[in-house]
Amino acid sequence: MTSRELRQKFLAFFEQYGHKIIPSASLVPENDPSVLFTTAGMHPLVPYLLGEKHPLGNRLCDIQRCLRMDDIEEVGDAQHLTFFEMLGYWSLGDYFKKESIHYTFDFYTEVLGFKKDGMSVSVFAGDADAKFDQESFDTWKNEIGIPEERIYKYPKKENWWGPVGDAGPCGPCTEIFIDTGLEKCSSNCGPSCDCDKFVEIGNNVFMEFEKTIDGKFQPLKQKNVDVGLGFERLLMFSQAKEDVFETDLFEPIIKRIEELSGKKYAGNHKAFRIIADHIRASVFLSADGVAPSNVGQGYILRRLIRRAIRYSWMLDVEASLKPVMEEIINQYQDIFHGLTEDVLTPLLEEQEKFKNTIQEGLKQAARVFSQKKSIDHKEYAKIMQLDNRDAILHRIHSSEPNDEIDLELKKLNINITNNDMHAAYVSGQEAFNLFQSFGFPLELITELAQKENLFVGITAFNEEMKAHQEKSRTASAGMFKGGLTSQSDQATKYHTATHLLLASLRKVLGLDVHQKGANINDERIRFDFSYPEKLTLEQIKEVEDLVNDKIAKDLEVSMEEMSLEDAQACGAVGDFAHKYADKVKVYSIADFSKEICGGPHVKTTGNLGHFKITKEESSSAGVRRIKAILE
Repeated sequence: MTSRELRQKFLAFFEQYGHKIIPSASLVPENDPSVLFTTAGMHPLVPYLLGEKHPLGNRLCDIQRCLRMDDIEEVGDAQHLTFFEMLGYWSLGDYFKKESIHYTFDFYTEVLGFKKDGMSVSVFAGDADAKFDQESFDTWKNEIGIPEERIYKYPKKENWWGPVGDAGPCGPCTEIFIDTGLEKCSSNCGPSCDCDKFVEIGNNVFMEFEKTIDGKFQPLKQKNVDVGLGFERLLMFSQAKEDVFETDLFEPIIKRIEELSGKKYAGNHKAFRIIADHIRASVFLSADGVAPSNVGQGYILRRLIRRAIRYSWMLDVEASLKPVMEEIINQYQDIFHGLTEDVLTPLLEEQEKFKNTIQEGLKQAARVFSQKKSIDHKEYAKIMQLDNRDAILHRIHSSEPNDEIDLELKKLNINITNNDMHAAYVSGQEAFNLFQSFGFPLELITELAQKENLFVGITAFNEEMKAHQEKSRTASAGMFKGGLTSQSDQATKYHTATHLLLASLRKVLGLDVHQKGANINDERIRFDFSYPEKLTLEQIKEVEDLVNDKIAKDLEVSMEEMSLEDAQACGAVGDFAHKYADKVKVYSIADFSKEICGGPHVKTTGNLGHFKITKEESSSAGVRRIKAILE
């Protein structure tokens, strides 16, 4: 089954059971300021999972493009990706656990041809907050026919979703795994083991509780089902591959990298995988309006591009990665909107900028290495063959040279003293500085050092990296988390004020102004829009005055569901290059603003407060950015 066939069959299967197909949303979330990117298929559905009515009903399905950076260091193995597609289907207060489990199982067996004998599942074991998920257990055992020994009962850590913050919707989940049959550790291990014997292929989340701020779990009035199936992993199994990069999804991309490098995928797996994944993610981010920068979403895009370039350089690729980017556009442009040649411009510009950074990094590495004293090539080769060489080097560098290590080296017929090895040692801190300043990965630093017969403190480098990652996770807590966020009153006010801002900008600057991105939280609006030049102070004041005038008039905010054609005909503002659902919500603020939107909104403008633009600046070429507050 090809990747295209799998997408089509998934949508057709759930459509026959009354699910309406909705289009993939942008990688940049519209209504969830707690995340930088859409990390799951449910993000665009936040208002509807919280109870708002969806224009297409209470059974939905889609193929959502997603991006997660949590596992970026794991990319390079057979399965981890930053960009991926999520096959999802939802019940918004309609059917629940039993029906959902049957739908998922039938899709696996009837459409994908998976065998029941190869499946294992897990269910929530229960605790003081919520009971054992008996319904899911009974459905798997008595109706589906999964033997009890392959139904694993796990606590919240493994089989519970949410809430994202201290309070909010949450509930148990049941996960489905394929047993690879490979005994990678104990024969008694289960799906919770990290040995990869069991590979997760789907997760059915049952949102049936709300955790209150005082830590209690109360039943939700609207019980939802949120099911996500990893597209690339399902494709891997349906095509009988052991590696997602061997599927037809990646095969043409891998071939382009082989042509550029003159090397084969076999034997160079890690570099090929990182390049293929990161360039694919970069192309999609650019298509969704993200430009490389030093902050936020732009920083992530810059990191992805530069990391791909670093690994292409390790394959001796000096040419541009443009052919790889073009292959990705060719493969996806009729599946997801916005993938044109134009999205390559900022990526290629970033590629050129990074060449200068690489040259500076090489100069700094040369300066570090010049302070070391290389050792005899033959003796160096002997040490590099030792399984415990890094442990020996680490002991030498972290303590005074000692006779015990000298004796160990002599037994191995290595005629080098501790002092000699110490002088040829690039410390973990020195190596990490090259990584942090110039983006050089450990593999590249080690390769450069080996050319000079020098050693690199790998253990110490990894310790520095671990500390750095922990600090980054702490600093960015909340920026990468996924899931439902409460729609606070203040965030709702800011969202409504954004409608007034766009309408005012179009009044003052002209109808060529269109929204290019927005980030809204409880404290401010950050709004990007198309405009070629800096706004004057007079223009800024005129926009402010227009918004405040509409607030003072306490205008009604109304919503109407209509077809996309009717929305266009009545003058609703929207990105019509985007693939909307057939039926949309149009929010109007009197006769001043009319936009296609998913909410949330206030009922009248009178309680928004005083609108003030705090900053106007460039976001990227042809795009301006306004930051504003409500006082």
